[in-house]
Amino acid sequence: MSDDDFDIQRLAVYLHLDAAQVARLADRGNLPGRKVGGQWRFSQASIHHWLEERMGLSSDDELRHMETALSRAPGGDAEEPVSLAAMLPVEAIDTGLAARTRQSVIADMCDLAARTGWLWDPSKMSEAVRAREDMFPTALDNGAALLHPRRPLAALLDRPFLALGLLASGIPFGGPRGAATDVFFLILSVEDQGHLRVLARLSRLLADPGFLVDLRLSADPLAAHDVVARYEARLAG
Repeated sequence: MSDDDFDIQRLAVYLHLDAAQVARLADRGNLPGRKVGGQWRFSQASIHHWLEERMGLSSDDELRHMETALSRAPGGDAEEPVSLAAMLPVEAIDTGLAARTRQSVIADMCDLAARTGWLWDPSKMSEAVRAREDMFPTALDNGAALLHPRRPLAALLDRPFLALGLLASGIPFGGPRGAATDVFFLILSVEDQGHLRVLARLSRLLADPGFLVDLRLSADPLAAHDVVARYEARLAG
């Protein structure tokens, strides 16, 4: 058993649930865990993947609750809300990506992020993002994809940040029901909880049907950044 594994009590604290609730979820097969010596154990990687999947199926109220819960360090005060606009530098936005294949989109997004000077090895990050996509595509049925490695690669980054790329027309990217993808966010995090907070907030933006419409109409990186900032300002909490 890994020292990083959660038991019932630690996972309850992490998710801000009662231990009894966590035990019921596990007993009903609704949490990815295994029993060791009759006691539930949960790997951090599996729990993070479970949370990612839940975000894609949650309402705005549920996402807001999840974001708030993830902002609380165990035993500590809540941190300030994540600011996507602050994490998205204009130089990491390209409203005219030229890539036309899945592989080239990932490589170009990592090169775009490297323009900031905050991603030190774009080729290694590209490999990690491709591996994550091979495991489970991040493309959504609304035409957006939330690219990221399976686990944060803090050693490659100066700080957590985002990159954003738009294609003139969508390409196959593993989306549900074969939906084409033309909007790509690259999430570059230095730790798991921060990654999940960003993912929850991004998911709330993407739940607003007007957000992607306006983003696709952006004429340049400054306009795209303004769309992100305007729609984020509308979020309650």
